[in-house]
Amino acid sequence: MENVKYRDATLSDLDHIVQIYNSTISSRMVTADTEPVTIESRLKWFDDHSSDKRPLWVIENEVQQIVGWMSFQSFYGRPAYNGTVEISIYLDEQQRGKGLGKQVLQHAIDTCPGLGIKTLLGFIFSHNEPSLKLFRSFGFEDWATLPDVAILDDQERSLTIVGKRIAS
Repeated sequence: MENVKYRDATLSDLDHIVQIYNSTISSRMVTADTEPVTIESRLKWFDDHSSDKRPLWVIENEVQQIVGWMSFQSFYGRPAYNGTVEISIYLDEQQRGKGLGKQVLQHAIDTCPGLGIKTLLGFIFSHNEPSLKLFRSFGFEDWATLPDVAILDDQERSLTIVGKRIAS
């Protein structure tokens, strides 16, 4: 497993973040987007992050190459849910399946208390067994299944919401 560094994403990183994201679309396992997104379409999403409450981190290897990114996003957008976030982890194609996802998820869990996060949620397609396996191995439980809520290439797909309470 690589030694990696996490740092707050800057606007100049958005191109690479979008490239990594777009590389997952064709698999129809990771995102409900069916066409590549643009940098411009992700600007508001980028601006909605903040290093003190809802970070967007790029993950760099030892030679400062971006190998992935991770974000926390507010859940449902109402104040009573401030302690609950949705986590997203996206890795460069060459980094998938090598254990980096475990390292990133552990780092995210470890930083939650300092960010005031008490509950982590993952929204994962039910047919995405690798991601479900990863999250379940960290004690995430299946909290909900939304049956056949997405249509990808004329095939209905379900969404599993996994959750984990974080000790303070």
